[in-house]
Amino acid sequence: MMNRILYAFLILFVMQSCKKDDDIKMMYLAHTLPQTHPVHKGILEFQKALNEKSGGKIQIKIFPDGQLGSEREALELLQIGSVAVTKVSAATLSNFVPEYHILGIPYLFKDKQHQYDVLEGEVGKSILEKGSKFWLRGLCYYDAGSRSFYTSNKAIRKPEDLKGLKIRVMNNQMAINMVEALGGSPTPMAYGELYTAIQQGVVDGAENNPPSFVSSNHYEVSKYYTLDQHSSVPDVLLIGTKFWEKLTAEEKQWVQEAADESSQAEKVFWQNSVEESMETARKAGVEIIIPDKFLFQEQSKSVLEAFVKEHPEMSEMINKIKNQ
Repeated sequence: MMNRILYAFLILFVMQSCKKDDDIKMMYLAHTLPQTHPVHKGILEFQKALNEKSGGKIQIKIFPDGQLGSEREALELLQIGSVAVTKVSAATLSNFVPEYHILGIPYLFKDKQHQYDVLEGEVGKSILEKGSKFWLRGLCYYDAGSRSFYTSNKAIRKPEDLKGLKIRVMNNQMAINMVEALGGSPTPMAYGELYTAIQQGVVDGAENNPPSFVSSNHYEVSKYYTLDQHSSVPDVLLIGTKFWEKLTAEEKQWVQEAADESSQAEKVFWQNSVEESMETARKAGVEIIIPDKFLFQEQSKSVLEAFVKEHPEMSEMINKIKNQ
């Protein structure tokens, strides 16, 4: 990890040395996604909107594809001020800002509109602000879809069908607890190893959103995709407080407005990607299963109960979300 950070320092140092116009504030933005990803397209909208609002006085240089390291490494670069902005999953961010754990609770949101209302409302904004004490100020959320189960040989139509199945999950306690509650055997594994693991039967399946299911080619080795939509963990656009505090009040307004506009644009990019991905999976012969989500929600209630018991200070925020 240290070598990656030193490499990032070197790139940024060279670019700073080549800087020609002191009137222009350059923001370096690092993320791990490919340039075809709908979230990257949202970031391009952020870049465009900020350039227009500032009249070119604030510009963004984007480093996609993990050029400056993993999500965690990008967050560390943000904290020390070497990078101004990054995009990470709320799941990764929860290791720095505990409140983001809430957004990973299974079946937290009633539907997509409820999720948007929460994230763009009082609760969502308060979570974004809580990162400031860790030098990570949230600007907005990007839609990262809903995660659902896919399997190679056995269809999942009800929670009982998960019994005995090895399901790859992120190395995240919430995800592990959820699969256990549903009767499956959670198997943390590197994402890059998953295609072969499904193909060879090391695991029986995994869970992810439709664009990831297709872009990873996992649809080639999975016969069934069950849209139980158990979690909807968003991505988060963050700015380092070291950079934020150097901005004038007007510049801060430009940045926030540009971020908000990009968040709305990204929703459309994401939905288009979901529709294209589902069509690709159907044409490849994947059976798309629409289960009774209530059964899965009831079976996974223990995950929420265990979380509230461990983090009682977050129960008020969870209740606000559920009652909104």
